[in-house]
Amino acid sequence: MHCYKIILMTIAVLALAACGADTAMKKGDKFFALGEYYDAATCYKKAYSQTKAKEKPLRGQRALKMADCYRRINFTQKAIAAYNNAVRYKQADTTALFHLAQLQLKNGSYKDAEKTFLLLIDSLEVSGEGRVVRDYLQGRNNSLPSHLSPLTSLTITGLQSARMAPQWKAEADYSGYTVKKQEIFNSRRAEYSPALAGDDSDQLYFSSTRNQAKGDEVSGITGMKNADIFFSQKDDKGKWSKPEPIESELNSEFDEGACTFSADFKTMYLTVCKTDPSYPRYAQIATAPRSDASWGKATVLDISRDTLSTFAHPAPSPDGRWLYFVSDMPGGLGGYDIWRAELTGNSIVSVENVGAPINTPGDEMFPTFRPNGDLYFSSNGHPGFGGLDIYYVETAPPSAPEGATIDDAPHGKANEAPSGAVGGAVVHPGWPLNSAGDDFGMTFEGLHNRGYFSSNRGDARGWDHIYSFEKSEVIQTVKGWVYEQDGYELPQGLVYMVGNDGTNKKISVRGDGSFEEEIKPNVSYVFLGTCKGFLNHKEELRVEPVLESEEYVLQFPLASITAPVLIDNIFYDFDKATLRPESAEALDKLIALLNENPNVTIELSSHTDNRGSDQYNERLSQRRAESVVNYLIEHGIAADRLSPVGYGEKKPKVIKKKLTETYDWLKADDVLTPEFIEALDDEEKQEICHQLNRRTEFIVLRTTYGMFDAEGKVKELPAKPQKEEPQQQEDLW
Repeated sequence: MHCYKIILMTIAVLALAACGADTAMKKGDKFFALGEYYDAATCYKKAYSQTKAKEKPLRGQRALKMADCYRRINFTQKAIAAYNNAVRYKQADTTALFHLAQLQLKNGSYKDAEKTFLLLIDSLEVSGEGRVVRDYLQGRNNSLPSHLSPLTSLTITGLQSARMAPQWKAEADYSGYTVKKQEIFNSRRAEYSPALAGDDSDQLYFSSTRNQAKGDEVSGITGMKNADIFFSQKDDKGKWSKPEPIESELNSEFDEGACTFSADFKTMYLTVCKTDPSYPRYAQIATAPRSDASWGKATVLDISRDTLSTFAHPAPSPDGRWLYFVSDMPGGLGGYDIWRAELTGNSIVSVENVGAPINTPGDEMFPTFRPNGDLYFSSNGHPGFGGLDIYYVETAPPSAPEGATIDDAPHGKANEAPSGAVGGAVVHPGWPLNSAGDDFGMTFEGLHNRGYFSSNRGDARGWDHIYSFEKSEVIQTVKGWVYEQDGYELPQGLVYMVGNDGTNKKISVRGDGSFEEEIKPNVSYVFLGTCKGFLNHKEELRVEPVLESEEYVLQFPLASITAPVLIDNIFYDFDKATLRPESAEALDKLIALLNENPNVTIELSSHTDNRGSDQYNERLSQRRAESVVNYLIEHGIAADRLSPVGYGEKKPKVIKKKLTETYDWLKADDVLTPEFIEALDDEEKQEICHQLNRRTEFIVLRTTYGMFDAEGKVKELPAKPQKEEPQQQEDLW
């Protein structure tokens, strides 16, 4: 009787275990359908552990589902163990073998990966493709069919990776990269997709699932909190601050990730993923505006009416014309592809797949642009070390029309180079930028090949962290500032850049009026600084080869069309109108300005202080203005473009804000009248005011000189002569 009870109890326990396993599987399937792979894996693991050892097919099926979840949440070693169990129980199909081989690559187990890929090729014999691949690998044919299945294509790529990765890793010294983990940004959770911002790359944004992220719930997808965007600031000594979450409506209890910025830093593009308890989550791309120093609430960007596809990882092209992104929408080449959408304001005009060679039957993700135009992205469909590796494609260089010069570009009529186009071979930067883990999310510090990226290398939990990278290379750059003469920066400025190698660019300056561009050796460049309401300013630069990186600095002080412009450093003999020799430098700059702006006429004015009689001061200032005009005429400026006027003491100087930085006891818009000067209780300050009143200025009268004929009609521009022979370099300018 006692034995009978034990048997009954055993049967009951087994029945309960079977019931519990079935319930766990049903719950797991429900979580899986919603994309909550962490919760699904927990249920599948419970069901697997409660399945009897003798039920081998059932254990294999449950191991396979568990493996698929672990793979999706980057639990690589657990996924490998589960797939191996599915293989052991003979429940692994070709897709499972492929995923196992990819995970072995990602784990750095290249010998195991090679064996699994070869096993997979054997299993493809049924379709006939396995035999074709075998013959190719054994040298019995020299090429493969042009239309292989995606699985076969990726298997060949994976086998190549497994065989070549150890050799590529041994050649790491040739890559030139230095990689370091950045503990200041990292936590005990995940950090990914860093993005540098600010005119000096002194701000770093990234996504993190650390405890400070909003919300209290743990994600059923990852087993961590939903990601928020965090921020760190670099101080004057180059030290980064402790990361803090963005204090705005941007972060929510949902996922915010993979952010990037428009060139003017006024718009953030990011990936958002909201929670719906009864519907699968699909990532979407959103934008957020910046007002002063804070970011507004994210608004979804309407790219497509497709509600069943993922849209993620936005990356605007350097000129802002295109938005590159990732999607699995129909029409691609594989799983996730890189697409691009043409932008008009905040609207999408058209969407297109960037195609091969960038996209493959695998996954291409996390596009980003180096400021020189090169497109970087991550992929598991190209040969690499395993997981997602970083690759790049050089942007096709813009070409100017034959014989183009800077004269083709000024006054807002530049030849704008085609933007967003990428061409050429896909390049793998090698080890240690890439590793066996996932490597992705590049961001660059200016034009230099250095910055930050994210990787889960060496993390047993598969969590991503932020690393710095730098590649030693010789790079020549030009940095320039566009600003108002005697004033502040002009963030609305444009710079036209023309080189005799075909370069023809229109560059928008940053918020501080600056720009930075890469330049090439053995090239002569012309730069034209422009801004509405100001005269143009031209600079020329000849770039010679160098052995070390070098930065050239150019200044573009623009003269106002509507306000008087000071001509600094004009000197006369005492009590005379004779120009002293040291005035030549300033006057030669004025001559260059007038030559760069040939349709401008100016009033050249001279001013004195209020000491001396009115008549004497007017006569002296008139003669001095005429001396300047005579100098300009002697150096080739047409007399009818110049009007000399001596104002004497009639127009005391009006103080601009910029000057108050030098003389903090003056305020903007102060007028240096005799009464103002006499009210000062310091003789030194009074003398400074007299010096400021003694000045030579010009103001623009017209901007249409020489543009009309005698009947008032616009003159036709002379046709450019046809070139019978290629121009010599010096003729381009």
